[in-house]
Amino acid sequence: MRFGMFFELQLPRPWADGDERRLIGNALEWAEIGDRIGIGYGWAQEHHFLEEYSHSTAPEVFLAAVGQRTTRMRVGHGITLMPAPYNHPARVAERISMLDLVSGGRVEWGTGESSSRLELEAFGVDYIDKRAMWAESVREAAKMMCSEPYPGYEGRHFSMPSRNVIPKPVQRPHPPLWVACTNRDTLKLAARLGIGALTFSFMDADEARFWVNEYYETFRKECRPLGQAVNPNVAMLAGVLCHRDASTAAARGVRGQQFFKWALAHYYRFGAHVPGRTNLWEEFQRAEPEPMAGLGGVGPPEQVAAHFRELENAGVDQLILLQQGGDYPHEHVCESLELLGQAVLPEFAERDEERTRRKAQELEPYVELAMARVPEIAEPPLAVVESYPRLWEGGGVTDDQVGTRRALDATSLWRMHVGGHSGG
Repeated sequence: MRFGMFFELQLPRPWADGDERRLIGNALEWAEIGDRIGIGYGWAQEHHFLEEYSHSTAPEVFLAAVGQRTTRMRVGHGITLMPAPYNHPARVAERISMLDLVSGGRVEWGTGESSSRLELEAFGVDYIDKRAMWAESVREAAKMMCSEPYPGYEGRHFSMPSRNVIPKPVQRPHPPLWVACTNRDTLKLAARLGIGALTFSFMDADEARFWVNEYYETFRKECRPLGQAVNPNVAMLAGVLCHRDASTAAARGVRGQQFFKWALAHYYRFGAHVPGRTNLWEEFQRAEPEPMAGLGGVGPPEQVAAHFRELENAGVDQLILLQQGGDYPHEHVCESLELLGQAVLPEFAERDEERTRRKAQELEPYVELAMARVPEIAEPPLAVVESYPRLWEGGGVTDDQVGTRRALDATSLWRMHVGGHSGG
């Protein structure tokens, strides 16, 4: 089983000047430690307006920094919001490809729809349409990364003419594709579409085994890829705070993990939020904490390793560690990661290579069958795209305003059509 780390970038109130800068600097240090101790993936979320719960609003910037501070860790979008009002598919293709180039081919492309009201309504995304928007944008962005040129698309939620989207990624046809899965329906959809499942949920071994088996059974029987490649993998989340003394680990770790779950529920389930005013940390401290699964990773090394082994035996491909929750002090996170590297992770690394080989061998015929179902990308007729002044000179604009003064008015027309800029 492989390991990742999760950068939600939580920042409970009260805030002081410089807190966000310190948080980002601390997170980059955690990434450096993770890379050194053998954690293979760093996942950064894209969220907007979810104060205190997640200040990870521009993961492409953060992950570029992670890529420069690490040498082995793969840099994962966990996730990119794919409905076009959040991120136009061409911009996603450009950013993913550029990050893949900057990181030397280490990108994991996680995707999702979003489901919080604060985010959806602010960007004009209809809750009913968001799944269709996601599928449309993922399919087309994947094509953009491996087509030269992209043939263009006329769709319900976005349209784009034929263009050659550059740069192209290191990993061909595109980096490994994932989707956030919060329920079994989305998990099975991921398997049907040949996409890795990012199940950002805390589970015990029995529940994890059920999800893993359902995913791979669906993949074997029903996979018709949405992208241009398949990525059969299941990743799950585990809260972690490791200390050799069990009581110290609990005192340091439980409350932060509870805040993660409570703040998530505030934004997605029960909350009434006043932007810029609601104090989540204060409300959390007044609330009665709910029982919480997935705390096997908060404890001494032997307990943490035993919990991880249970999930490994359940078939989980990657365990993503939530190493920061709530108000964890930076030094506690660093101490926990160092101890994990010394006393927990080495045994899993020893088993991973053989396990990965067996899995690839077992899935090979199903992957071949799925890849045979990838639709071919149509070869577009080559189209000439004339510059605006050339178009106007050639009679492409019929506005009476132009008339015989077409050449003289080119600059003013250019400004009118593209938004008031005079240089390019």
